[in-house]
Amino acid sequence: MARSSEDVPDLSVSADEVTSAMWRKSMRSIANGQCVEIAQLADGSLAMRDSTDMRGPVIRFAPPAFRVFLDDIKDQRLE
Repeated sequence: MARSSEDVPDLSVSADEVTSAMWRKSMRSIANGQCVEIAQLADGSLAMRDSTDMRGPVIRFAPPAFRVFLDDIKDQRLE
């Protein structure tokens, strides 16, 4: 599948966006704490972070890029 620039996640998430976002974990998360959290940002993009490092890096995805990312995970194309 060809990728466009819209399919590429980026790290340009401001501190204000991170602190005001409503973060959530999957209901399928396991109790060991090794989870990711996602949030929808004000501009409609999606952000993802490590739930064990809430002050660490955040990745921003355009909605189409997040769909590609999830499809790649489901199809085991990521290692």
